[in-house]
Amino acid sequence: QVQLVESGGGLVQAGGSLRLSCAASGNIFSINNMGWYRQAPGKQRELVAGVTRGGSINYADSVKGRFTISRDNAKNTVYLQMNSLKPEDTAVYYCNAAVLGNGRYAFVDYWGRGTQVTVSS
Repeated sequence: QVQLVESGGGLVQAGGSLRLSCAASGNIFSINNMGWYRQAPGKQRELVAGVTRGGSINYADSVKGRFTISRDNAKNTVYLQMNSLKPEDTAVYYCNAAVLGNGRYAFVDYWGRGTQVTVSS
């Protein structure tokens, strides 16, 4: 089994910054894609940013230029640096990882429990 544990959420004023972290642990041989999603009340979960094991990155248009995703493969950890935060960034942020376990033959998607980010105006 694999666990993803997020940290770093909280309450911040508009224009402020937060850094989210997500560490994967458990039965891990390799991790392919890692990413951050968010879900605001009454809305569908959406991709915020993703990064492949090789370092290819994509962002949602709404966060380009403000958010930066990075990962540390040695620590099985992905980060999301969020700058110039806006009230519309308020959501629960979820970490996602595609994990190949030891002795397994296919990558499996895992999710963290989420961390709340609230941006006040």
